[in-house]
Amino acid sequence: MKLESAVVSLAALAQKSRLAVFRHLVQLGPSGSTPGDLIARLGMSASTLSFHLKALAQAGLIDSDQAGRSITYRANFTAMQGLVDYLTENCCAGEPSACKPGAAKARRKRA
Repeated sequence: MKLESAVVSLAALAQKSRLAVFRHLVQLGPSGSTPGDLIARLGMSASTLSFHLKALAQAGLIDSDQAGRSITYRANFTAMQGLVDYLTENCCAGEPSACKPGAAKARRKRA
């Protein structure tokens, strides 16, 4: 992932309603959700949901499938993993075990 793509993805997620939509779609996994179900679950208007879905889709974080008049939205897990990989690719100077929770505290105790 390039810096520009990471910035677009992070900007799309930097809003509480969009983050809630994305997290919900991630929780649902590959089955995804319809706009009606998202509206009922997240308690937002159709126009507000549409606005947030558009932003997430433009960032490449969600995909949609249309079958007749029904649309199903799903998290784009490849894009999500790409963002996580980008954020952690140089984690802890190449020693990922040093990034585990509590690792810094354990190092300070040994020193």
